[in-house]
Amino acid sequence: MRFVGEPHHDGSALYVSSREPALGSRVTLWLRAPRAAGITGVHVRTVCDGEPRYTEARVDESRTGARVGGYGADDVWWHAEVTAVNPVTPYRFLLHTGRGQFWLTAAGPVAHDVTDAGDFRLVCHQAPPSWMSDAIVYQIFPDRFERSGPMPDLPDWALPRDWDRDPVIPSGPGTAQQFYGGDLDGITRRLDHIQGLGADTVYLTPIFPARSNHRYDAASFEHVDPLLGGDEALHRLAGALHARGMRLLGDITTNHCGDAHEWFTAAVSDVNALEREMFYFDPHTGDYESWWGVKSLPKLNWGSELVRSSMRAVLKKWLGPLDGWRVDVANMTGRLGRDDHNHEVAAMLREQLGAQAAFIAEHNHDASHDLDRDGWHGTMNYGGFTRPVWAWLRGPELDLPHFLGVPGGVPDRDGLDTLATFRAFASHMSWRSLTHSWQLLDSHDSPRIRTVTGSRERHLLALGLQATLPGTPMVFAGSEFGLTGINGEHSRTPMPWNRPHDQDLDTLAAYRDLLGLRRAEPALRHGGLRWLHADADCLVFARETYEESLLVCVRRAPGPALSMGAQAQGVYNAPDGDVIPGDGPSLSVWRITR
Repeated sequence: MRFVGEPHHDGSALYVSSREPALGSRVTLWLRAPRAAGITGVHVRTVCDGEPRYTEARVDESRTGARVGGYGADDVWWHAEVTAVNPVTPYRFLLHTGRGQFWLTAAGPVAHDVTDAGDFRLVCHQAPPSWMSDAIVYQIFPDRFERSGPMPDLPDWALPRDWDRDPVIPSGPGTAQQFYGGDLDGITRRLDHIQGLGADTVYLTPIFPARSNHRYDAASFEHVDPLLGGDEALHRLAGALHARGMRLLGDITTNHCGDAHEWFTAAVSDVNALEREMFYFDPHTGDYESWWGVKSLPKLNWGSELVRSSMRAVLKKWLGPLDGWRVDVANMTGRLGRDDHNHEVAAMLREQLGAQAAFIAEHNHDASHDLDRDGWHGTMNYGGFTRPVWAWLRGPELDLPHFLGVPGGVPDRDGLDTLATFRAFASHMSWRSLTHSWQLLDSHDSPRIRTVTGSRERHLLALGLQATLPGTPMVFAGSEFGLTGINGEHSRTPMPWNRPHDQDLDTLAAYRDLLGLRRAEPALRHGGLRWLHADADCLVFARETYEESLLVCVRRAPGPALSMGAQAQGVYNAPDGDVIPGDGPSLSVWRITR
């Protein structure tokens, strides 16, 4: 296999003695290397107070020669103890061999000098809540999930739609005004379905009153929209989830509010109003800044103490029924021209939420500069997961105008390019941030994964990657039925509870099986990640704990059989033995036995 001979380290418990080190504490690091790599010595380079320091590593006799995780009796383990000097302490390994020196960073081994951007990291900031490490998130767009009764009385500007007869308007007039009548009590009625998939955390897109179906133009943060059932319905939903041991996340817009929000209406009606400082008004024209020039979404000015105190109160107010927040356009929050309060704001709000609330940032490209700063626990990992999965598993007939905002459509990339993207993005954040980021195949803001892949077979390969790679799986409601959609609006299809022709039951069964597998296997939730092989049509990797290793093979097309180098027991769609068959498209999982 292509990568079996590489030395390896990651941030999991197999390689780092503490994933939650205290500032100033001592931490043991392990490096695993095949004897064939010919490593004669190892130093750990840490960057402490901005200056590199080197610690000599020694062979760990207790691990060397042992089958750690069931794999690798021929591996040599090195270990060294370092100090977490700073809140984020970067480190890498210097490998000495008869062929010269090599660096091992989170991006992999290299024979030339590289910047510190890809270094491993010890993070001493307050750790995310422990429950997040096991979470499987289920995203719901409330208007389209389930209706508990007749269509409520709608405001004059709303466009009523029939749940099972009227297709979603994908763009143009009426897009934001179409209402199907889904509500929070409807969600409560369907918790058996959500829990049956293996999900334990429900994430709701905005639930506050607004003048759109998406509700990102909040008119208030004080109460839940009566169209969704009001505050009481939220408490009923939260109570039902908590009784099952499940959790509930909200969606907050820290970058902007709606132009009907009481903060903005006060600011725009009186130039002397206290609320005026909460927004960016041009002193000469009276015009105001808004999200991407959309005037219904006035931008909040985080230089204002009133914004800070008001938003802190909003986030804290809803804790109890909510177990945390996903933050809309978190990358833009607090940023405008020369203003950049983003990291300060993220840290301030996370501290306000306390130690048990989740805090996830929306970011659809490179979030690495905003993570590991005592703010967001993780990101919606479009850049490091969604995009490479789409590019590897896109259908041959796919014709989309852009690639999650990038002009030119979704490119067709091979497995080597896909792996390079996975590793590049993962190397620019800590293991903690990676594992607490949401790995999503689609969302209410994107085309559906079934549309991107063009087939059930490739859709389920994507699901297999989501269920087996590090990170928190996030499933957009409806993808388990194979629903389609060409853009975010079109993907917000009402759930097909009463439309059997829109229910792909084989896909539904696969979601239950694969997310159930993740739920059942600790190595898939907490294990390290070691890449073992990649070619154009095949990716092979191991998820490892000290006790066991699971080997995963994903093929988008048939290829040559591969030797595992060990005996293995089939866990999912896999025969017992020591060979990975060449059948494809296929997803297979084995447990290494010896």
